[in-house]
Amino acid sequence: MSLQKYEIVIGLEVHAQLSTLSKAFNGDSTEYGNLPNTNVSVHTLAHPGTLPRLNKKQVEYAMKIGIATNCAISRFQYFDRKQYFYPDLPKGYQTTQDKTPICKDGFVEIKVKDSEAKKIRLTKIHMEEDAGKSMHLEGGSESLVDLNRAGTPLIEIVTEPDIRNADEAYAFLTEIRKLVRYLEICDGNMEEGSMRCDVNISLRPFGEEEYGKKVEVKNLNSFSNVRKAIELEYERQSALLNAGETVLSETRAFNTVEMKTASLRTKEDLNDYRYFPEPDLQPLTISEEWLSSVQKSMPALPHELHNRFTKQYGLPDYDASVLTDNKEIALFFDDLCQKTKSYKTASNWMMGPVKSYLNELSLHISDYPLSTARLAGMIELVDSNKVSNLMATQRIYPEMLKNPSKTALQLAQEMNLLQDSSDDFLKPLIAEVLSRFPDKVAEYKAGKKGLLGLFVGEVMKVAKGKADPKKTNEIVAQMLE
Repeated sequence: MSLQKYEIVIGLEVHAQLSTLSKAFNGDSTEYGNLPNTNVSVHTLAHPGTLPRLNKKQVEYAMKIGIATNCAISRFQYFDRKQYFYPDLPKGYQTTQDKTPICKDGFVEIKVKDSEAKKIRLTKIHMEEDAGKSMHLEGGSESLVDLNRAGTPLIEIVTEPDIRNADEAYAFLTEIRKLVRYLEICDGNMEEGSMRCDVNISLRPFGEEEYGKKVEVKNLNSFSNVRKAIELEYERQSALLNAGETVLSETRAFNTVEMKTASLRTKEDLNDYRYFPEPDLQPLTISEEWLSSVQKSMPALPHELHNRFTKQYGLPDYDASVLTDNKEIALFFDDLCQKTKSYKTASNWMMGPVKSYLNELSLHISDYPLSTARLAGMIELVDSNKVSNLMATQRIYPEMLKNPSKTALQLAQEMNLLQDSSDDFLKPLIAEVLSRFPDKVAEYKAGKKGLLGLFVGEVMKVAKGKADPKKTNEIVAQMLE
């Protein structure tokens, strides 16, 4: 995507379904994957005489994401009716927050590759309910409606137009998904629709302050689609501007088959939503005590753990980023670091053998058979030169996974893998190896010092992994001299 002539200005609207057990304003189930139209009752179907009742857990989840994104939490709020024809929302309007969003004026810090960290400002986060799902069967003349999702609690996270390229948009969405997963308020699964994104895009010549005409691309359901939609819109809008044509302020859809955006409606034609306060819900007041209790329940957040891993444990930024990508992995590693001071070695084990084992068997870290104490024991065994790292990873570790009740030391003893760095053990082995390669010894003494590795490798084979590589290297060099 070329950005030589025009600067792209991007704002995001991220919808996240909250992981409550019941819907926003009634007790119907929110379980995903049930048969169509089974998570419904007279409330979801908007029968006459049914009244809404606010889901307390929804409010607490919204407060959590607000706290995590540095927002001010509104103490007094009321809900609004958004008048709009929803074929898959039986009420015919959406209950949302227009004038009094629960969270205001926050920010999310992102980092793209090696660039400096950047704050993306948030305009607001508000609560609302989701619509159902309409399905249009190919070749059919009718649409099918599934109301299971209707009334599911949502938050909408609205950014300021601070994003300047597709990479920043991708980084922002990654950070939001990470936050909602750490907070356990949303699974962040865009493919299942529990997280969706609308992208607002405009172009302006570099150096100008005034924004261009805004185009909204609706309902993007993957990070890659967000990136592609931004790139496509840049190319489309820049081509129009270069040709002296006007960019229409409109809403567009992203066609994932043809990989292009298509117009849905112009913004000028958009109907007035005619918001007014929801008369069937009392205003919501958040007390200091309630807010304080939610603040106390907050878990360690990704950036807090990242800072701990880099500053307290001295890890490289890359390691810390990989380890904090998943909350459970991060907490497991943090606990491991309470049992060993070899933080970088612990990181290497987590990103290497541990993750490989989990990925190969498609397991969660909670299913990992070894405790942090057992893994720390393995690290200590290598650090104390009792076994080589090669023997630890290739021989002892696989056995530990099969016998998690045994320590690394016990298995090393049973398998006769403990290293022996004594002269009495090493010198006869080295002498035997050198006697087998008289020509190579002569070449070494003639100046071909690179042959040292050959001799050490042969000694390690003869010793069957029990020789300390460092000590072996020293003694081989001494005996050759």
